[in-house]
Amino acid sequence: MSSDNTRMNLPLWVSVSVFVLTVVVVHLLYQGLIRPAAEAAIAAHGAGATANVWVILKDAEQQACITLAIFCLILMAYKYYRIVSKEEPVFTFDYLQTFAKDKPLVVDEALAYLEQGESAKNSSVATWINCLRRYKYTQNVQHAADAIRDSVESLAAQLEAGNAMIRFFIWAIPSIGFVGTVRGIGSALAKAEEAVAGDIAGMVDKLGVAFNSTLVSLLLSIVLMYVLFHLNNRQDEMVLKTKNNCETHLLTHLHK
Repeated sequence: MSSDNTRMNLPLWVSVSVFVLTVVVVHLLYQGLIRPAAEAAIAAHGAGATANVWVILKDAEQQACITLAIFCLILMAYKYYRIVSKEEPVFTFDYLQTFAKDKPLVVDEALAYLEQGESAKNSSVATWINCLRRYKYTQNVQHAADAIRDSVESLAAQLEAGNAMIRFFIWAIPSIGFVGTVRGIGSALAKAEEAVAGDIAGMVDKLGVAFNSTLVSLLLSIVLMYVLFHLNNRQDEMVLKTKNNCETHLLTHLHK
């Protein structure tokens, strides 16, 4: 099985292009809408604008967190699409039903049939191919069943490894929020002298940076972890269905 195909990730050049496009779109959104709206709210309400959604979102840390969150959602949406539209439709299909109908299975012919098919790179078909190859060399059904187990375990490991970049970004988002918190508190302390003199606007603004960056990053992390949880569930279902498909159909053909 191709590693890239099994992990169901976007090709590297596509991932880089999507990331750059996401950065540009979010930056334009901030420059054209969010920051002007935040500045208008601050001008109109002063310190009372701290609860305004545009003010909460206006800083660089929030922009970075939103950019990474959108990119993660795109990666997960692609993987979910691959599972639902490309993989699941063939999970329960008997690939040799027509080929081996009412006759003993000839392993070499079955292998050639599967390897030349349009779905040869599908994870389920690749598991069938590995199993038939093991049976071809050993002539033992139990060894073929062991090949199913090994292929399914490899599939599960590949899928989990394919989520590494997503997990990294989900971890990075709260870290960026914490950076904003440290930066905001440091900047607020620098405004302490002005606050003592009676001008608290600067300190309030910097404390807003500190707390808002943490708020936004944690909320985004919760949403992303929820989506990742459902993606992992679908991947686990795919692994189980692949295993059941092989045991239900392929081993039946080998026992003929």
